[in-house]
Amino acid sequence: LLMLAGYQGHIDGVKVLLAYKADPELRNNNGQTPIAGAAFKGDLPMIQILIEQGADVEGASSDGKSALMMATMFNNRTEIVNFLLGHGAKSDAKDMNGVTPLTAAKMMGATNTTAELTHITAS
Repeated sequence: LLMLAGYQGHIDGVKVLLAYKADPELRNNNGQTPIAGAAFKGDLPMIQILIEQGADVEGASSDGKSALMMATMFNNRTEIVNFLLGHGAKSDAKDMNGVTPLTAAKMMGATNTTAELTHITAS
């Protein structure tokens, strides 16, 4: 239920479910966590709420794709990328195929995200 509410962007519903102790790490049938789903959808407010309520910032799916990787696959998600990194997401985490967030951004042609990750990892 939490995954569905999160994926649909129902912030108030997510807050209620979390208040009733819904598990922010519970995965859907595809092995995806709510935070990874929110990163995929580009929903920063949802990501913020999930992290405030104890969700793992990595939020890796069963195939190893972290919330950061989900965000980096899109060109306009630099704010989410910076937020996740600022909360401890690992820029060098690899999925089950050995792909890092930077590699995923490059593969998807996400030039803004690639530039941001390159700048951050070079610092």
